[in-house]
Parts: sequence; C-alpha cells; structure tokens
Amino acid sequence: MYVAVKGGEKAIANAHALLAKEGRGDSHLPPIDPSWAVGQLAVLVARVMNEGSLYDPELAARAILQAQGDALEAITLVRSFRTTLPRFGYTVPVDTAALPPQRRISATFKDLPGGQQLGATFDYTHRLFTERDTDGPQASPNGADGADAPAMPRVSDLLGHDALVQPARPEHFTDPEPPDLTREPIVFPMERAGRLQALARGDEGFLLSLAYSTQRGYGSTHPFAGEIRVGEVELEFEPPELGFAVPLGRVEVTECQMINQFKGNAATPAQFTRGYGLAFGRAERKAMAMSTVDRALRADEFGERRVAPAQDEEFVISHSDNVEATGFVEHLKLPHYVDFQAELGLVRQLRAEYQQRQELEGREEIDEEVLV
Repeated sequence: MYVAVKGGEKAIANAHALLAKEGRGDSHLPPIDPSWAVGQLAVLVARVMNEGSLYDPELAARAILQAQGDALEAITLVRSFRTTLPRFGYTVPVDTAALPPQRRISATFKDLPGGQQLGATFDYTHRLFTERDTDGPQASPNGADGADAPAMPRVSDLLGHDALVQPARPEHFTDPEPPDLTREPIVFPMERAGRLQALARGDEGFLLSLAYSTQRGYGSTHPFAGEIRVGEVELEFEPPELGFAVPLGRVEVTECQMINQFKGNAATPAQFTRGYGLAFGRAERKAMAMSTVDRALRADEFGERRVAPAQDEEFVISHSDNVEATGFVEHLKLPHYVDFQAELGLVRQLRAEYQQRQELEGREEIDEEVLV
C-alpha cells in the first residue's frame, strides 16, 4: 500500500470508517441478515460461489453484504478466505447422470423421455416489475408434489444410441488426473479438464460475451441446448484410513450440455459434438455460456480452423479470471506518482526535441529562399 505523505494512514482509516457508515445505510432500518440473501438472492450467491471457487452459500452472502453488492469484490473476499482453509483431499467424482432435477429442460426434443420440468425460472414471464406475492400456493421443487420422479435419460444418450453424437468418452480414452488450478500454475496448451475448471471459475459476463460472439459468426459454434438440469447432488469423500467413500452432504448444481453440428471430415462422419458446463447453485446462464465456449475451444479436436477469440485457448483462459482482471484494472487507482513524473519528463523532453527540429527545419527553409 502506498503511504506517500504524512498522515496517510489516518486518511485511510477514515475512508474505511466512512465506507462502513455508507454501507450500513439507513440506521433506522434493520441490517440485512445473510440468511435473507441466501434465500432471496440465490442467483447472485451462486455467482459468487462459482467464481470464488467455494461452495458456501452463507459465506457468499456475507461477502456480498460486506462488499455492498459488488459481485467482484465479494468474489475476491471469498477467494481470499478460501486460501486460509485446510485441504483434506478430493471428493469422489460426481455422477450427474443420476441428478434428481428440480428443473430439467431441452430445446431439442419436445416429447422428452421423463418430461420437461420447468421448475423455477424467469424464462416464461414478462420482463416487468410485479407486486410481491408471498401468500400464493407453494409447489414442490420437482413439480410433482412428492410423486416418484420418472426416469430421465440424458438427451445426449438418446442421440448416442444411433451414433449421432460424439461419444462422451471416445474408445480407448484414458481420463487423466485433472489439475488443480488453485494450486498449480496454468500451462498452455491445457487438457480439457483444466480448461473446464478455469471456465467454471471464469467471469460470467466475459464468458457470456464470448458465447454470444460464436453465434454471431466469430467461430463455428451455433449450438442447441441439448439439456439443462438444476438439482442437488451428493458429495462423497474417501478417507485413506477407511478405504471406502462416506457422504459429506449435498450441493446444488446447474449442468448444461450443448450439442453442435459437425459436418465431419475424412476420418469422422457427420455427427453432433458436445460442449459441457457445470456450475454451483442456480446458474443457468453461466453453465450455458461455459458449455458454448467449451465447444469453441475444442476446435483442434475436430480439425477446425481457429479464427475467433472464443477459439483461442490462451486468450480465453488468460482473460476469464475476473479477480486477476480486477486487480490489473483497479490498481490504476493507486498512486503512480513516480511513474507518471518519469513519463511526464520524457514527454517534455520529446516535445523539446520536436520543437528544436521544427525550428531547425524552418531556418533551413529560410536559407534556401535567400540562396534562390
């Protein structure tokens, strides 16, 4: 931190005190309880958890309130806290095929086996302010009031029966151990598992813009939403001393599989290919953007030319981390007195040299006129 003048620390302390006062708002109103934000700002809480790389709704809500609603500041707070936590190991891979969805839709099949399940969504409402209704009937999350959920096969599996979609795991595929980007530096080129991890932590707005760009022609991706599911999955952890997995609890996730047409090549027939997105909480926009960008980044796998930003792995991954981006941009607010004075001196020197050249050229022109 820069403290360039005497009394700087006192000024900073006063700024913090003023921030706390303004953040509190009207003191006649009760302060917002984090539990209210968990229940009523679930989409914002999900974004902070995703990009903060930590599933803890209560903590994410506290960060949002401390940051006065600034999502990027809240994400930074969550990531900073995450670095203080002990690491016990990794959970058993989650089988999302068995995900009992609260919401499950597909844009590819009208009569989807197991049915479309609309769940809680803004998709079918007018974009208008409405008066709150807190006394209306409460439907069950599954829309079936406790009835047994029907079998819900994946859309990609339905297409897979006729070999119309690229297999999720090609023949003779060996699944490498995924990297941990929170502990290991990023090295390009990346395996897909590492890219997906980086995209899951990536800024939602940045990924949304990239996904939009692919649909406007900056890339060869114009996908269909094969399936979007929202629901809770159980996490399991296998302690070395036990030798078997034990349940840790359940987390809410959003999963999206995009399918994209592929015309084929000399070695591969025409088929649909996949993009994949998985995010904490209710985060459909993030999961959809992530899966679209994932497919764009797979251009090399299908022999496609990389001609657009969304297909450039290093560009996408290097600029998707909003905590790093925020640091680079917002550090410009800090004092740069010495740097600026150096550049100011250089500009003055260059202007003086330019003026001298102009004067010299002017004298040379006068001399030539005299000779003539």
